[in-house]
Amino acid sequence: MFKKISLAIIAIAFVSISWSQDTTQQIVAGRMNDKAQTKKPYVVLISIDGYRSDFTELHDAKFLQSITKTGVRATYMDPAFPTLTFPNHYSIVTGLYPSHHGLVDNTYFDKASGEEYRMGNKKMVADGKWYGGTPLWVLAEQQKMLSASFYWVASEAAIQNTRPTYYYIYNEKTAIATRIKAVKDWLSLPEEQRPHLITFYFPQVDHDGHEYGPIDKHTTKAVQFVDSSINALQTELASLKLPINYIVVSDHGMVNVDNTNTMGMPAAIDTAAFRVPWGDALIHLYAKDANKIESTYEALKKDTSITVYKLNETPAYWHSKKSDDKYNRIGDLIVTPHLPKVFNFSKRKTTLGKHGFDNHTVEMRAYFSAWGPAFKKGLQIEHFENVNVYPLIAHILGLKYDETSIDGKFEALKKILK
Repeated sequence: MFKKISLAIIAIAFVSISWSQDTTQQIVAGRMNDKAQTKKPYVVLISIDGYRSDFTELHDAKFLQSITKTGVRATYMDPAFPTLTFPNHYSIVTGLYPSHHGLVDNTYFDKASGEEYRMGNKKMVADGKWYGGTPLWVLAEQQKMLSASFYWVASEAAIQNTRPTYYYIYNEKTAIATRIKAVKDWLSLPEEQRPHLITFYFPQVDHDGHEYGPIDKHTTKAVQFVDSSINALQTELASLKLPINYIVVSDHGMVNVDNTNTMGMPAAIDTAAFRVPWGDALIHLYAKDANKIESTYEALKKDTSITVYKLNETPAYWHSKKSDDKYNRIGDLIVTPHLPKVFNFSKRKTTLGKHGFDNHTVEMRAYFSAWGPAFKKGLQIEHFENVNVYPLIAHILGLKYDETSIDGKFEALKKILK
């Protein structure tokens, strides 16, 4: 048994730069669960940003270790390419590869509008025009099932003119005890007002993994904080005696890089001829003049420190070929450094830990576990793609979706259900 962690202790939460000063709950008024939806179970989808698949044992996350006996755990989960936060979080909740939902990077150029999407631009992040597909909370709300979000990529945006009924604007000021209380309060509402789908997000492991690397004691502390917090959350909610199913995922892993001898802009790239949004594990080159693509490609091929791809040369498992690029947002060329090297186009020293690399790189592997009344106990499964989480959750909640409109397959995870 685990030592019960008190909410008072874990109230000493993370403190870092906030994207927003607004810590108030946002509520879309006038919504109610359809009577049939009130009989459905509940899903709490938890993301631990940057939680590599081997972190549970490596950093002694005792509660998540216990899921091996009490629930379902995958050896690892395959992230989508690129192995970055925004593309993968959105793939998990849409069942689509990044090339199919439109978030092809944390920062990218949209050829149709001429705008550059940046994850740090709050106005853009909250604008629904950037997001394709139908996120799980939109699917639920369309079928008159209420949803809630204590953070998730795109949960602040009106996608198909719909946001979760209850949500918070992303900030890193709200203490974990406050967040746990908010979830308990949601699930304590009268059943017609109670959300059946809740998303919940932890940034700490990613923050410390970047700053100190994946093996450092600071990362251990972050892992154990998140582990204890998840234990505290499920302990608090147990008193409600509701059929709550928990799914814990991560978006990608983390790897040590050479942050001393970084790479500048390759000499073959003429920045007057190409738009080059920020990147460190990969860069997209968007040609202002298509006639420059071939000569630049040939020049970059001579550089043995990098690999350059035309879209039709990219690995099939990236799903990044020209025919995949539904929103015309992938660069005309993609350039990747060879680990442990990374790009750094600024004068500031970059961080020790990085992600964004080829999604078949071992250190990029993501995490998956699940427990609750819908799941088998003591089951370990092999790896699978993260787009399969979407149909799994839709099935548990009894939500209808068009199987042909997503990349995920319910059959991939059907075996983990009772």
